[in-house]
Amino acid sequence: MAENERRLAAIMFTDVAGYTALTQRNEALALSLLEEHRAAVRPFFAQHNGREVKTIGDAFLVEFNSALEAVRCAYAMQQSLHELNSGRPSERQAQVRVGIHLGDVIHSQRDVYGDAVNVASRIEPLSAPGGICMSEQVYSQVKNKFEFPMVSLGRKELKNVGESVEVFRVVLPWEREDTLAEGFNRSRVAVLPFTNMSSDPEEGYFADGITEELITGISKVRELKVTSRTSVMHYKGQTKRIPEVCRELGVGTILEGSVRRAGNRVRITVQLIDGGNDEHLWAETYDRTLEDVFAVQSEIAEKVAGELRVQLLESEKKNIEKKPTENIEAYNNFLRGRELYRDGSEPSVRQALKLFERAVELDPSFARAHVGVAECHQSFSSGYEAWDVMLPAVKASLTRALELDPDLAEAHASLAEMHLNEDDLLGAEAEAKRALELNPSLPEAYYQLYEVAGVKGDPEEMVRLAEAAYRLDPIRPLYIGVLGYAYFYTGREEDALEHWRKTEHLAPVVTFRIKTDYYLSKGDIATAREIHAKYEKLRPDSPWVTYMGGFINATAGDREKALLAIKKIEERRMGPVTYNHVAYVYHALGDMDRYFENMNRALEEHTLEADFVMYSPLLAKAREDPRYGELVEKLRRQTGLAK
Repeated sequence: MAENERRLAAIMFTDVAGYTALTQRNEALALSLLEEHRAAVRPFFAQHNGREVKTIGDAFLVEFNSALEAVRCAYAMQQSLHELNSGRPSERQAQVRVGIHLGDVIHSQRDVYGDAVNVASRIEPLSAPGGICMSEQVYSQVKNKFEFPMVSLGRKELKNVGESVEVFRVVLPWEREDTLAEGFNRSRVAVLPFTNMSSDPEEGYFADGITEELITGISKVRELKVTSRTSVMHYKGQTKRIPEVCRELGVGTILEGSVRRAGNRVRITVQLIDGGNDEHLWAETYDRTLEDVFAVQSEIAEKVAGELRVQLLESEKKNIEKKPTENIEAYNNFLRGRELYRDGSEPSVRQALKLFERAVELDPSFARAHVGVAECHQSFSSGYEAWDVMLPAVKASLTRALELDPDLAEAHASLAEMHLNEDDLLGAEAEAKRALELNPSLPEAYYQLYEVAGVKGDPEEMVRLAEAAYRLDPIRPLYIGVLGYAYFYTGREEDALEHWRKTEHLAPVVTFRIKTDYYLSKGDIATAREIHAKYEKLRPDSPWVTYMGGFINATAGDREKALLAIKKIEERRMGPVTYNHVAYVYHALGDMDRYFENMNRALEEHTLEADFVMYSPLLAKAREDPRYGELVEKLRRQTGLAK
């Protein structure tokens, strides 16, 4: 533009929090972090059509033609830095403040001057480290266009600015107000992975086992909600600050500690921490023999309840103090089996099965080991072995487990899963509800009830149950995906979009899959193709890649490519849900006769994907057909929900 010409622009000022003090303490570290910070944020300027005007020490001055582009750039920067800082000690973190204002600027000798520059520089210090603040002028431009909430900090008197300015801050996903409000509820507890302090790193299974046992024990207190093992193990080996962990997991109390095992002796150190203020509520060290480890676990669970002002029922106290086995060797086999089972691969699950069977051999009255045997067989039925071959072993193990301990929540949850596999939804519903009566912190039981609610046709209940499972296990891709689908299927698009933005980095595979569905349902074929390609890079052999590729091509009017996808699916028999996949492509082609023909075949094979068929917007046309009602009625009769 011409020299000294006045124009409207959005100005972004950034500054590294605490940089001057760090320079005085450790100049080499400060310079290293400054260069790292500059390398991390500079690419985002050009990506959002910004122009770097200059650097001033540790600060950037950047000009944008659009207020929205400036805010989006600030968010992208802070997200990148948040991920970069994750797990680092505080002294190695580059925390940046950002201030943005929209106003007149004057260009002169490759620099900019004017009110926008002055106001932006005064707003930037009002931002928290890692945060974004903006003037009311910017807010008015972006309030209906930017994805994240913005809250007013009130009107501020800014130095050398004539009138007060209302300042707004962006509530970033990792510091959302609703998460903070719920996150510091002290009755929501996470047991972080206990550190293995033994000289033998192979003893790590024992520390992980203690972690899981404490989760199980504390979960027996009905007034407490305890985060699942799957999510807390994400923090193994990390050094994140406690308040940050609490925000991410939606909890208010953390239990952490260490385990040192030497021969028959074990030292367990624990500390209970308030997530709201990072203060210790209680700490203790236990030096015991292995035979006393169950008493220690019970004592810790009861102490946690006491510190959180929870009055234990006599039945809860009795349940917490119940020993799973008197045989330490059986218990060791059980803990090793749990570690391998959690891995999920076929070789690991087969090794886990042998360990659970050995535990049962050593102590036939070990109910939880019987459940372990059943869970391994159920895992095999999901792809390694035929269900009818596995069913007798599953049923026998769970029957024995419940004979030994009728109040074992894990056995009831596993039995609910067995009933789902048998298409007995009423049985699954009864067992899942019983599991939650005994242990309200079992996400799998909420998920089982979610599936039942879907076939019953209760979308509001589906959402409630999906949210409950997700809150208990917020890092597990299964529940991230389930909640995204629940929002999408019930028309809560804003909630779905926000959920995907917040969790895509945790579960990219499932998020790419559902976002493809979403954009296709909106008629945005180009974006659907783009996201489908991202998924394909991660899972090139997935049957979903083939059938959704056919669906997209059919929607785009390329009948020949869609039919080729159907041919590929049929020739390769791509998994047990082949009829579903063929049916979906026929639906996109508008061939309702073949759609229902294949759907009925899927129902006969007990592989019909009920939630997708009943709720996905992509199959809305089929639900207008009289044959849809007949299909659903058959499904409900088959699953015991209708006579």
